[in-house]
Amino acid sequence: MLELTNKYSIKEIGDLKDFITVTYVVIDDIYQRITPTYIKERKNINESILSDSEIITISIVGELLTIDSENAWFGFCKKNLSDLFPSFCHRTRFNRTRRALHAIIEEIRKEITSMLGFNGNPYRIIDSIPIPVCKFGRARFHKTFRGYGASYGRCPSKKETYFGYKLHMLVGLDGYVIDFALTPADIDDRRVVWELLESYDSITVLGDKGYINSNLSSELKHEKNIDLLPLQRKNSKIQYSKALRQVIFKLRRRIETTASQLSEQLNIEKVLAKSLWGLTTRIKTKVLGYNLCHFMNRILGKTSDLAKIKDLIFG
Repeated sequence: MLELTNKYSIKEIGDLKDFITVTYVVIDDIYQRITPTYIKERKNINESILSDSEIITISIVGELLTIDSENAWFGFCKKNLSDLFPSFCHRTRFNRTRRALHAIIEEIRKEITSMLGFNGNPYRIIDSIPIPVCKFGRARFHKTFRGYGASYGRCPSKKETYFGYKLHMLVGLDGYVIDFALTPADIDDRRVVWELLESYDSITVLGDKGYINSNLSSELKHEKNIDLLPLQRKNSKIQYSKALRQVIFKLRRRIETTASQLSEQLNIEKVLAKSLWGLTTRIKTKVLGYNLCHFMNRILGKTSDLAKIKDLIFG
């Protein structure tokens, strides 16, 4: 049975509806605190069938259930969740409002990150994952994203070329996504490092071999006292100690697990969007959903299982 207080004291999440209720309470509490008045009290808001918090909650749960079709998820909610959401607006209004709330979704994610105290943690792991927008064979005919930064990129792990974008992530040692940035697929990972680390000083960042650059490492150290420690190539002139190499390799596997969860459990590499606005909104929602599960696991005391996000929904 669900027990929840305003201090987020969760005793147990028994089923999907419990999870939806907890999600709504957390999202609405943060929404009320961080959302500007001109958004909360915008024109005709009192006539809305679903509140902003309800729309964000429904969107998050749909992403966590790996339901790619917005039509299918909307239909499921109307049929099976009428006790939680007695009335639904039209699907087009729902999607239009959801996209308009993309900045609020991002601010809620940042607020949860702040609440968890990551701002005081000195370690980060950096990596990127591909975000294809269409099959490679159809890329030359694709028009939707061509004028909005989409480009051809190479995915080394899959040894394939794709058309779309790249999601660059800054992750905590427990797999929590602290920051991220979306770029065209042909952007070198090292070019995004400064953007991701703009608000940081005096931290240590671990990366793979794609982040090797002596000038970048020295500039980060000189200007922001940031230590960038990428995995080294065998022919590198300066070698880390064996113990440090083992630590970096072990921690690197953490972000690979996060990338795998985002790809396989939230389908972040299969975003069925018809605009860049829709694409970024769905990515922000997926990352928020992933982080929210970390947040709930921490409240539930599952500190050794923070990354087990599906257990919260399916038991």
